[in-house]
Amino acid sequence: MGEKGADLLPQAISDSFYYIGRKMNFLILGSGSPGLEAKLAAMRGLTRGDFNVYIGYDEGLSHRIYAGADFILMPSRVEPCGLNQMYAMRYGTIPIVRNTGGLKDTVIDYGDTGGYGIRFNAPTVGDITQAIWRAVELYRQPESVAAIRKHIMELDFSWESSVRQYLELYSGMTAG
Repeated sequence: MGEKGADLLPQAISDSFYYIGRKMNFLILGSGSPGLEAKLAAMRGLTRGDFNVYIGYDEGLSHRIYAGADFILMPSRVEPCGLNQMYAMRYGTIPIVRNTGGLKDTVIDYGDTGGYGIRFNAPTVGDITQAIWRAVELYRQPESVAAIRKHIMELDFSWESSVRQYLELYSGMTAG
């Protein structure tokens, strides 16, 4: 159920507010299950202006969110490729992603050498909440955040870069 993990968001957001405190804001853009949409919309009334949801698709708004957000959360259970984290990084938005598929391939945890994002292993409310806590802690280090933003905006996920890497790999295999 829920390849993108959106069904985990209401509880993860509620738990984050409860356990971490109201030290963050959440904005959700998208559409999907009517039940989940209703649950997310109902959360608006329970927050203190630190949560909002836009039900629907709006590409212009999505780019403004990428450009204005500090972090993007992608709790996908399955993600064969993943483009949203790459779009977000071009804008300097730090990805918080589940350690799976294309998310794992394109985001290195900032706790690892050369890292620039936050990864978590299980598609669970607990792991998501822990990752949000790590984001709040990282945000308290403005120099680190600035360095990560600069780095992710310079990453090259273009086809030209991928082709060059494949050619180097192939050349290395045939040169022996």
